[in-house]
Amino acid sequence: MDIFLSLTNLKLQKKMETNNENSGYKKRGRKAGSVIKDIKRRTLKRYSAEEKIRIVLEGLRGEDTIANISRKYGINDSVYYKWSKDFLEAGKKRLSGDTDREASSTEVHDLKKENENLKKALADLYLHNDLLKKSLTGLE
Repeated sequence: MDIFLSLTNLKLQKKMETNNENSGYKKRGRKAGSVIKDIKRRTLKRYSAEEKIRIVLEGLRGEDTIANISRKYGINDSVYYKWSKDFLEAGKKRLSGDTDREASSTEVHDLKKENENLKKALADLYLHNDLLKKSLTGLE
């Protein structure tokens, strides 16, 4: 029986080595652990701000434990506590009158475009005003 198990283990080991060689992980110098971490990183769930707020509010209600809420949404307890801290600090800043916020790139682009259009309109008004002054004084 021991010989059979040894042969089976040897076959499995050999099969795993050939699979690793065929996959190219050893050729690129990558270990299976780093490949698994890469896969986890790529498939990591990204939560929107609204989802984070909903999860934090669920925890603040106190109807369920933080551990259960974290398990329910597949996050670590420390992630929940970080979100909760960020949420409470943002609320404190907002209530104290600090209303600075980051503008999105589309907002910045739109504001720059509007600024450019307003500058052009102002330049046109200056030219038109200058022409009117000259025509009234008879300098033209």
